[in-house]
Amino acid sequence: MSLYEEEVQARWGDTDAYRQSTSKTSKYSKEDFAAAKVDQEAATELFVYAFGNSLAIDSPKTQEAVIAHRAAITKWFYDCSVEMQKNLAVMYVEDPRFKEYYDGRVKGLAQYVHDAIWAQ
Repeated sequence: MSLYEEEVQARWGDTDAYRQSTSKTSKYSKEDFAAAKVDQEAATELFVYAFGNSLAIDSPKTQEAVIAHRAAITKWFYDCSVEMQKNLAVMYVEDPRFKEYYDGRVKGLAQYVHDAIWAQ
């Protein structure tokens, strides 16, 4: 088990989301994981577009990104409620690894994603 997997299990191992995600992903092929990444990247690119075009966080196009983000998580990992998505958004700005993922695309994107998710 990798250090990342150990951290995930320690933090969320007793949650329904973790159990559901583990159950789903245990059946995935390499191709399934690749398809999940495509869906996640597509949602991120919607955020990049909205941010790059200075769209308001509550604009229809930005909220489309929020919905795509939640849908990809639900499709591939676990039922992602709005509340769960908001918890993830906090992690995107507080955890340097997640912040780097978004800000590595465009500086300031992590905060924008956070704010857009919280605006729903």
